[in-house]
Amino acid sequence: MRGGPLVDREHIESHHHEQMLSVEEARERVLSFFRVLPAERKPIMAALGQVLAEDVVSGFDIPPMDNSAMDGYAVQAASVSGAAPGSPRALRVVGAVAAGQIPDRAVSEGVAVRIMTGAPVPQGADAVVPFEDTDEARRPASGSIGEIGVLAAVPPGANVRPAGQDAAKGEVVLRKGAVLRPAEVGVLASVGRSDAVVVRRPRVAVLATGDELTEPGDGLAPGKIYDSNSYGLAAAVTQAGGLPLMLGIARDDLHSLNAKIEEGLNADALITSAGVSKGDYDIVKDILMKRGALELWSVRMRPAKPLAFGRLDAGGGRSVPHLGLPGNPVSALVGFEQFGRPAIRKMMGRPVSLRPSVQAVLDEPIYNTDSRRVYARAVVTEADGAYRARLTGHQSSNLLTSMVRANGLAICPEDLPLKDAGETVSVQMLDWPEEVF
Repeated sequence: MRGGPLVDREHIESHHHEQMLSVEEARERVLSFFRVLPAERKPIMAALGQVLAEDVVSGFDIPPMDNSAMDGYAVQAASVSGAAPGSPRALRVVGAVAAGQIPDRAVSEGVAVRIMTGAPVPQGADAVVPFEDTDEARRPASGSIGEIGVLAAVPPGANVRPAGQDAAKGEVVLRKGAVLRPAEVGVLASVGRSDAVVVRRPRVAVLATGDELTEPGDGLAPGKIYDSNSYGLAAAVTQAGGLPLMLGIARDDLHSLNAKIEEGLNADALITSAGVSKGDYDIVKDILMKRGALELWSVRMRPAKPLAFGRLDAGGGRSVPHLGLPGNPVSALVGFEQFGRPAIRKMMGRPVSLRPSVQAVLDEPIYNTDSRRVYARAVVTEADGAYRARLTGHQSSNLLTSMVRANGLAICPEDLPLKDAGETVSVQMLDWPEEVF
C-alpha cells in the first residue's frame, strides 16, 4: 500500500500549507494513485465509450466477394470500349442479381448482367456500367432479359468494390486501446461480434457532507439547503464515463461520515463534497488521516483551493482513492473537472487529457488577487473567424447558475494579477454548443 506511517494533523496541515501545489503537480500526484481497471465482456451496444482490452481480428474478407458500387450492368470493360451516346454498344442481358443473391450466370464478351448496389459481381465481369449510362429508361421491358445499349465506356474495375477492401481475412480491424465510438461498434458488428472485451467502467461513490443539507424532494426546513453537489457530481461522473454510486448525505460527525464511507469502500473511488477546509466541522481530512492517508489538501487554484486527496483503507490490503472536493457547488464541479474527470478516464484506459481548449479574446477582465490560477466561468462565441469570451457574471463559487450559463472556464494564470479585456485567454471548453460551432 502506498504511503508511510501517518503523522499528526498539525504537521500535515503545516506541511501542505507551506507547499501549496500547482494544479499540474496536484493532478500528477492524484493520478499516480489510479490504475486501469480490469476488463469485462459486454454486448457491443452496452460498451459505447469504453476501451477495447484486446485486438479484434476479422475472420473473413469484408466484403466477402467483389460487389457492385452502383445500380447498373456488370460487363467486361472491353465489350463497351468506345461506347458513346452517338454510338452505343449493344449487349445481351442474360440475367439479374440483387444484393444478398449469388449470381447464376457468368459474363462474357458482348454479355451483361443487370446488377444492384452491393450485389456480388458475376464471374467474368470486371466493371459495372451505371443505369444512367445505358438506354434502359427508353426500353419498355426494363430489367427483363433481352438487350441493353451502353452509352459510355468504362475502364476495368469501374464501380466494383473488391473483396476484402474494407477488411481482409486475418486483419486486425480494431486495436486494443481503441475507444468504442459508433464507427467502432459498427465494425464489431461487421465482423460478426455481438460482444466485446472492454475495460470496465469505474464505480465512483459520491457523498455529500453537512448538517445543513436536505435531500431534494423533501421539505426544506429553516436554515437548510438542498443537496445539489451529489447530483451535479454524479452527473459529472456519468458524463465522464463512470458509474456513480450515490451515498446520500453524511452529517457533520465522525460516526455518520464513517458509516457512509463504509458503504462506498467497494467502489473504485470515492468523491466527497465539503468538509475539507479549516473549519471546526471540516472532518473529511480527519477521516482520511485516521482511515488511510492524506496526500494533499491545498491547490493553487480558485475556485477549489481546499481540495483533499488521499486513500482510504478498505481492508485486505486494498485502498480506495478519495477525492475530497469543496462544498461550494462551483468549486466542486471545477475541482472535479481538473482531477476527477482525468482520474475516471485513466481508470477506463482512455487518454488522460483535459477538455479541449481554445484561445479567445476577453470581453472583460479577469482579476487574480491572490496568485492562484483562476478558472472563470465564461461563454465562448465565434465572430469573424475568432473566438470571444465573456464572463457569466459574478464569479462567487456558491453561484451554481454561473456554471449553467458557461460553456467554458477562462484561465488567468497564477503569475498574472490580471487578464484584461482585449487580451487573449485560454478557455477550457466544457461544451461545444451548436450556436458556438
